[in-house]
Amino acid sequence: MRALVSIHRWLGVAFCLFFAMWFATGIVMHFVPFPALTEAERLAGLLPLDPAALRAAPRAAAVAATLPDAVRVRLIARHDGPVFVVEHAAGITAVRAADLAPAAVRTGNLAVTLAAAHARQRGMPANAIRFMELADYDQWTVSNGLDAHRPLYRLALGDPAGTEFYVSSATGEIVRDTTAHQRGWNYAGSVLHWVYPTVLRSHWRVWDATVWTLSLGATIAAISGGVVGLLRLRIVRRRVASPFRGWQAWHHWLGLGCLVFVLTWIFSGWLSMDHSRLFSNGQLTASETAAFADSSVWKKDLPAAPPFAAGQTREIEWFAFAGRIYRRERLTLESQQLAVVGENARPGGMFLEAADIARVAHRLGSNCAPAIRVTPGDHYPAASTLPDAPVYRIVCGSVWFQVDGANGAPLEKLDGSRRAYRWLYQALHTLDFPALSARPRLRTAAIVLLCGLGTLFSVTAVVIGWRRLRNRRASL
Repeated sequence: MRALVSIHRWLGVAFCLFFAMWFATGIVMHFVPFPALTEAERLAGLLPLDPAALRAAPRAAAVAATLPDAVRVRLIARHDGPVFVVEHAAGITAVRAADLAPAAVRTGNLAVTLAAAHARQRGMPANAIRFMELADYDQWTVSNGLDAHRPLYRLALGDPAGTEFYVSSATGEIVRDTTAHQRGWNYAGSVLHWVYPTVLRSHWRVWDATVWTLSLGATIAAISGGVVGLLRLRIVRRRVASPFRGWQAWHHWLGLGCLVFVLTWIFSGWLSMDHSRLFSNGQLTASETAAFADSSVWKKDLPAAPPFAAGQTREIEWFAFAGRIYRRERLTLESQQLAVVGENARPGGMFLEAADIARVAHRLGSNCAPAIRVTPGDHYPAASTLPDAPVYRIVCGSVWFQVDGANGAPLEKLDGSRRAYRWLYQALHTLDFPALSARPRLRTAAIVLLCGLGTLFSVTAVVIGWRRLRNRRASL
């Protein structure tokens, strides 16, 4: 008991402010998530494609980009002309559709022009847009998902919302936008909660080790406190009583009252930093990647974009899937046209069909069952990039693959370890239980109530810790 008390006491002094910060900022994050460019915003900002401007085929674009084994090739219209965006595991490159010349953005003036065109398409003011900086990282672009686009041009629109755009130097696309409202609340939310200052987060390994260590220390503090709190209970006159008074009594009773939530929430927060330490990472193997997108199909020449109505198509994407090339025409956020091209050409619909997914299942292995569609309320939900687009699940023994029916992208690989992680981290930390997720208001109320209690509990620890440090200093 003496050892447990000592461990909890001094870890509590060390982490009480972190506990208070994590609980309070968790509430903020639920209402104002970290800034991101949504698919609706991205698509709304694209210029309509002009069929007359297209001359090259996607295969030629992949070769020109020196990425002949590309997985995806997208065709978009920029203010300075249409470009192919070639995506590959090793990176991303843009070439002009007219002559296949490199289309990277080299000047701030061009970035301003591209951002202004994007803003006008979204109905936003663009007359006062100005260049701010070219940088690899800032507070809102530190996530690894933007690595292929660095450095990024940061531009201010000069609108009442304080909107800022980030333009990819690799492709000229807008890859992130923020508003003053988002930035302000995220300093009080995600930045604090994730210990996310730019100087630390831009060095991923250092940030990972730092936050993992802090989370582990907090978990030990919570577990030791729970054990001490239960063992310190007393029975006085047939009633359960606490031996403490004042702030310590409040800390004791609040801690016991929300003990299960505090322990599971802090523990699952530590697991959010697992990064393959205890659980599998969910990444596809080389053979699994080839089963989904065999890049050898790009060796065959593909026709250029077929005729389409001017002013309607915003983006054309060619992607390898199960030994075929598919062409995907984006019309609106909710609608698209999808078809197989080349020698296996056939009329298509809006989404991949079960027969298309079956080809991947066959290539993954003989132990794979027929694909099923993930339905609302599923215990392992996955969302497509398009509203209401199907998500398919391929079950191969103990391994599951979730596939986006809109573009063939593998959304998740769930082996037994990842399925356990879904409950131990995602469900426990964000209350993403099916019963609560189906009732958003109830889930919001539960998050606010429980994190509010956690904050009050942490405040009592801050007061106790401050008094202990003050008394210790006075006795020296």
